[in-house]
This record gives sequence, C-alpha cells and structure tokens, in this order.
Amino acid sequence: MGSTPSSPEVKYAPQPPPPTTAPVPTQSFKTQLELTKISNAQQQLNMEVGAELDRANEEFFAGQDIRRLQAQGAEQRLTTQVGEQEERKTIAATGQQQRETIKETGSQERLTIATTGEQQRLAQEQLLAGQERQIGLTGEENLKAIAAQGEQERLAQAQLFAGQERQIEITGEQTRKTTETQGEQERLGIQTTGAEQRATQAELLAGQERQIGLTGQEQRKTQSELLAGQERQISLTGQEQRATVGKTAEEQRLTNLQQEMFRRYQEERDYQQSRSAYRS
Repeated sequence: MGSTPSSPEVKYAPQPPPPTTAPVPTQSFKTQLELTKISNAQQQLNMEVGAELDRANEEFFAGQDIRRLQAQGAEQRLTTQVGEQEERKTIAATGQQQRETIKETGSQERLTIATTGEQQRLAQEQLLAGQERQIGLTGEENLKAIAAQGEQERLAQAQLFAGQERQIEITGEQTRKTTETQGEQERLGIQTTGAEQRATQAELLAGQERQIGLTGQEQRKTQSELLAGQERQISLTGQEQRATVGKTAEEQRLTNLQQEMFRRYQEERDYQQSRSAYRS
C-alpha cells in the first residue's frame, strides 16, 4: 500500500495588542468643572444669605415679642386703672345713697316724734280744760264722782301713755331692725357686686390675654356700662327706700291722728253724758 500524505500545517498570524485609551481633555469636561465651581459658590452664598436672614428674623421677632409684651402690659395697667376708678366711683355713689337714706330716715323719725309730742300736749291741754269745765258744772256734790272719773281718766291716760310708749318702743325697735336688715342687705349687695366685679374682671383679664388691643377697649366700654347701670340701680334703690320710709312715717302719723280723734270723741261723749246726768 502506498503511504498516506500528511495534513498541511496551518499557521495563524498573532493578534494585534488591544488599543490603549488616553484621556483627552474636551470642552464638555471643562464646562462641567466650571458649573460645579459655580454651583458650590452659589450654595455657599445661599448658606451665608440664609444665615443672615435667620439672624435678621430672630432680631425682628425678638423685637416683636418685646413690643407685644409691652403692649400687653400697657393694656393690663390701663384696664386695672379704669377698673379701680370705676370701683371708687361705685363706692362713692353707694355711700352717698346710704347717707341720703339715713338722713331721710332721721328726718321722718324726728317729724313723727314732734307730731306725737304735739298731739300728746294738745290732748293733755284738752283733758285739763275738760276737767275744769266738769268741776265747774258739777259742783261740790259731784266731787266724788269727778274724783272717780278723774281716777279713771288718769288710769286711761296712763294706759294710753303706756300703749303709746310701747308703740313708740315697738316702732323704734322695728325701725332699727329694718335699718339693720337694710344695712345687711346693702352690704350683701355690695359684697355680691364686688364678687361679680372681681369675676368679671378675671374674665376680662383672661380675654385681654387673648385679644389685647380691640378686646381691651371693648371690655372697658362694657365695664363702664355695667358700673353705670349699677350706679343707676343703687340710685333707684335709694329713692325707693326713702319713699318707703316717707310713706311709713306718713301712715304712722295718720294712725296717731285717728287715735287722737277717737280719744277726743270719747272725751266729748263722756263730757256730754256727764252734763246730761248733772242736769237731770
């Protein structure tokens, strides 16, 4: 057999080395660097401006707080001053009304006492005159009867004086009790008014803390109107009290006058009866 020919040997050329890259400066890279620098500078400037604005805001708001506290203090002092002035006016008006009421009460009492004394003196004079007429008419033979009648009259007069003294004593006691009750009620009214004023003042101050400017002005107006209403109420109360005292005194005088007229009627009737008995 013949020999087999060998395969041909193939030889390949070696591969070329990989390409190397070298940094090449371009226009976009420079632009990016410049933009980065500008951005950093802008951020730095923004931070400085922000810090400066923060300091300015802190100073401004600190000044605003100081001015707000000063305005609040001024409003509170003004409100307190107005409240004290109005309270003094109310106390002065109350004292004036009380003095006028006491003055009127004393005047009516003096008038009643003077009227009572005058009626008593007139009754005594008429009684003595009637006794003299009876003694002159009846003569000596009726001395015993006149003596008995005089004794009865003196007893009746003593009882009348005792009743009048008791009535005057009771009237004085009732007047004192009424005056004490009126004083107690007035003190309770003033105490209640003070409590209400203090409660109202507390509410006003609480409202003033929330609204210093306009609320303070409205509160002072409200307080002035309230105190003006209280002054009018106190004045009307004083007038009513004086009218009541005057009416009571007038009724007492009318009662005393009716009693005196009835007593005179009895004396005249007894006198006429004694004359009729003497003539018969």
